[in-house]
Amino acid sequence: MSIKQITVAIDGYTGTLSDMAGVLEAKNAHIRALTIHESGSFKTARIIADNVLWISSALWEAGFVANMSDVVAVKVSDEAGGLSKVLGVVERSGAGIKYMYHVICRNENASQEGISLLVFRPYDIEKAEDVLKVEGIRVLSQGDLSAM
Repeated sequence: MSIKQITVAIDGYTGTLSDMAGVLEAKNAHIRALTIHESGSFKTARIIADNVLWISSALWEAGFVANMSDVVAVKVSDEAGGLSKVLGVVERSGAGIKYMYHVICRNENASQEGISLLVFRPYDIEKAEDVLKVEGIRVLSQGDLSAM
């Protein structure tokens, strides 16, 4: 039940991030999470979105190097200890975590709860998903992301 993440290699030239954002806008991409890491003269963008195949193709057509990989996403309690619980379950299982990022989406309507989303790439995706399910932690699907 893992989800697809688009990873985009971005060179160090001015305007490239905004060019990428323009492609996403043109495809009406609904971004659920985005993180950008710098390493030397290039950046790497990791994108969680609703229609990854369409978006990935559009990025390639626009000249970006983009690929897809499987990652795990779970909703985390937006309270002290929520992150610790999920990480503890995954690490105790031996699935390990290569990298992760966390996104908190607050709802403007104070009567509705915000969403705290943890996205991570375990060394063993199946093991991580299995142990999370056993512990009662719901692993999100690509369809869940589209519904957010």
